[in-house]
Amino acid sequence: MTKKLSIAPMMSWTDRHCRYFHRLLSSQAILYTEMVTAEAIIHGDLKSLLGFSPEEHPVILQLGGSDPKKLSKAAIIATDFGYDGINLNVGCPSDRVQSGAFGACLMHNPSLVGESIAAMQSVTNLPITVKCRLGIDNDDPSQTLPNFIEIVQQAGCQTFIIHARKAWLKGLSPKENRDIPPLDYTLVYDIKRQYPHLHIGINGGINDPDDWQTHLKYVDEVMVGRAAYHTPEILTQVDEKIYEQQESTPDYHNIIEKMMLYCDQQKSKNVKLYHIIRHMLGLFHGQPNARLWRRMLTEEGTKEDAKSTLLLDAYNAFKVK
Repeated sequence: MTKKLSIAPMMSWTDRHCRYFHRLLSSQAILYTEMVTAEAIIHGDLKSLLGFSPEEHPVILQLGGSDPKKLSKAAIIATDFGYDGINLNVGCPSDRVQSGAFGACLMHNPSLVGESIAAMQSVTNLPITVKCRLGIDNDDPSQTLPNFIEIVQQAGCQTFIIHARKAWLKGLSPKENRDIPPLDYTLVYDIKRQYPHLHIGINGGINDPDDWQTHLKYVDEVMVGRAAYHTPEILTQVDEKIYEQQESTPDYHNIIEKMMLYCDQQKSKNVKLYHIIRHMLGLFHGQPNARLWRRMLTEEGTKEDAKSTLLLDAYNAFKVK
């Protein structure tokens, strides 16, 4: 199987503006939307919820929900919008998804997950995938995860992205669930050994590009989350390291100019500048003058009269060592 790198779906972060920016850093990385519930898609503003730029491809819609009928309706709509795939969220531990009995709660109901996968596959030719945890609460993941994978793959799912931590629905906040449960990469590797025909991806705590190839010795895909957002410059290494494209030096001036054009296009749709450029704050993280870059974008970008040329001004100020 072709090795891949994807950028995790992250609530309040991986909106369409973030994805457009990330695509400029890597032409090959697989992009994911924030989680959108099937209920919202059926009853909500589709343009706002599902709209994306053609440049974002390949882009996958992450769905939240546990009603196979509603998920299949949402899958039809997502197909019509032109997404490249649909991913079912079986890993989010937030109170909102718990109250709706989906997200990580579904780890304890693999039969329903399988039914949901089959329902979506019956109405679309898009690949339907699952993103899950190792288990929840007092589970023994060495038992429950293989059982979950076995049942869901029998229903037709061929791709699983596994966040290599348990989710504690009782006792930990969603934020704490991203850090406190210990990582167990070996268990994810074991799943790939047990199911060599499945596409298995790994997620959780993967911050250093030097670690990508280590994981890809054992699994098919690496999914990068917060590191891609807080230090987006690492994405400039994706095309070379993962997809074996010719090494090239990132042209940040060109990236800035393309983002300026994008900002101007979005401004004509009444999108505020800071809603876009906030996703760029981490660019140049750790470099001299990075603080100046962030400060200019934060202080000037929130003003009502802020213009896209702020990006070029901040970039030129950053370059002055």
